Amino acid sequence: MFGYPVTLTPDDGTVLVTFADVPEAITFGADEDEALLNAIDALETGLSFYVEARKPLPAASRPAPGQKTVQPSALECAKLGVYQAMIDQGIKKAELARRLGWHMPQVDRLFDLRHASRLDQIEAAANALGKHIHVRVA
Repeated sequence: MFGYPVTLTPDDGTVLVTFADVPEAITFGADEDEALLNAIDALETGLSFYVEARKPLPAASRPAPGQKTVQPSALECAKLGVYQAMIDQGIKKAELARRLGWHMPQVDRLFDLRHASRLDQIEAAANALGKHIHVRVA
């Protein structure tokens, strides 16, 4: 769901990483492996701008054959999934807080991609929106 195609471009001895779907996410690395590792943080930062602005998340386009994709960490994917469900349903943070019996700062932390929320809190928010968290190891 949140696997975004990356463009890797050699750039004066480094590798530049850009995302067509998330233009705010730009990074680089000394080589392709480092660039892809740094791309996770850049993507999370870029997507956090959408969350902070309360905008819908950009949809990930289909990668071209052989094109690599990057996705946020598992915890951030769960948070982003709950955030997107909230946006899709037209639910405001205050309504989610009411449904959960939480104070607004708790909801704000839930959607802060830099905050290490507990999975049970993310799961409770998903349930309050009629959604479920599914975890799998591939």
